[in-house]
Amino acid sequence: MNSSIVKVVESQLPITVDPEVLSGTPVFRGTRVPVQTLVDYILDGETLETFLHSFPTVKRDDAVHLLQHFNETLLAGTLR
Repeated sequence: MNSSIVKVVESQLPITVDPEVLSGTPVFRGTRVPVQTLVDYILDGETLETFLHSFPTVKRDDAVHLLQHFNETLLAGTLR
Protein backbone atom coordinates (compact mmCIF):
# COMPACT_ATOMS: atom_id res chain seq x y z
CA MET A 1 0.00 0.00 0.00
CA ASN A 2 1.28 3.48 -0.88
CA SER A 3 2.79 5.13 2.23
CA SER A 4 1.04 8.47 1.61
CA ILE A 5 -2.32 6.71 1.40
CA VAL A 6 -1.55 4.83 4.62
CA LYS A 7 -0.74 8.10 6.41
CA VAL A 8 -4.03 9.67 5.32
CA VAL A 9 -6.04 6.59 6.31
CA GLU A 10 -4.30 6.32 9.68
CA SER A 11 -4.86 10.00 10.43
CA GLN A 12 -8.60 9.79 9.68
CA LEU A 13 -9.47 6.32 10.97
CA PRO A 14 -8.67 4.38 14.14
CA ILE A 15 -6.44 1.92 12.33
CA THR A 16 -2.75 1.20 11.96
CA VAL A 17 -0.96 -0.35 9.01
CA ASP A 18 2.51 -1.49 10.02
CA PRO A 19 4.58 -4.10 8.19
CA GLU A 20 5.83 -5.29 11.59
CA VAL A 21 2.28 -6.00 12.84
CA LEU A 22 0.50 -8.91 11.15
CA SER A 23 2.51 -8.28 7.96
CA GLY A 24 0.86 -4.91 7.37
CA THR A 25 -2.73 -6.04 7.76
CA PRO A 26 -4.86 -3.06 8.85
CA VAL A 27 -5.56 -3.40 12.59
CA PHE A 28 -7.42 -1.34 15.15
CA ARG A 29 -5.04 1.27 16.56
CA GLY A 30 -3.22 0.02 19.64
CA THR A 31 -4.22 -3.61 19.07
CA ARG A 32 -3.39 -6.59 16.92
CA VAL A 33 -7.05 -7.07 15.95
CA PRO A 34 -7.51 -6.93 12.17
CA VAL A 35 -10.21 -4.58 10.89
CA GLN A 36 -11.40 -7.45 8.68
CA THR A 37 -12.39 -9.33 11.83
CA LEU A 38 -15.08 -6.73 12.60
CA VAL A 39 -16.36 -6.96 9.04
CA ASP A 40 -16.44 -10.75 9.25
CA TYR A 41 -18.37 -10.66 12.54
CA ILE A 42 -21.00 -8.30 11.10
CA LEU A 43 -21.32 -10.29 7.87
CA ASP A 44 -21.76 -13.46 9.92
CA GLY A 45 -24.74 -11.85 11.68
CA GLU A 46 -22.97 -11.13 14.96
CA THR A 47 -23.57 -7.91 16.86
CA LEU A 48 -21.09 -5.19 17.64
CA GLU A 49 -21.48 -6.16 21.30
CA THR A 50 -20.37 -9.72 20.54
CA PHE A 51 -17.34 -8.45 18.64
CA LEU A 52 -16.36 -6.06 21.45
CA HIS A 53 -16.78 -8.82 24.04
CA SER A 54 -14.56 -11.12 21.98
CA PHE A 55 -11.92 -8.42 21.44
CA PRO A 56 -11.82 -6.27 24.59
CA THR A 57 -8.75 -4.33 23.39
CA VAL A 58 -10.86 -2.67 20.67
CA LYS A 59 -12.53 0.52 21.86
CA ARG A 60 -16.25 0.84 21.18
CA ASP A 61 -15.78 4.35 19.74
CA ASP A 62 -13.15 3.07 17.31
CA ALA A 63 -15.37 0.25 16.06
CA VAL A 64 -18.36 2.58 15.67
CA HIS A 65 -16.22 5.19 13.90
CA LEU A 66 -15.00 2.57 11.43
CA LEU A 67 -18.51 1.23 10.78
CA GLN A 68 -19.77 4.78 10.19
CA HIS A 69 -16.91 5.36 7.75
CA PHE A 70 -17.79 2.17 5.86
CA ASN A 71 -21.44 3.23 5.73
CA GLU A 72 -20.61 6.73 4.48
CA THR A 73 -18.24 5.31 1.88
CA LEU A 74 -20.87 2.91 0.59
CA LEU A 75 -23.53 5.62 0.48
CA ALA A 76 -21.20 7.99 -1.35
CA GLY A 77 -20.57 5.28 -3.94
CA THR A 78 -24.28 4.79 -4.59
CA LEU A 79 -24.85 8.50 -5.12
CA ARG A 80 -22.46 8.71 -8.09
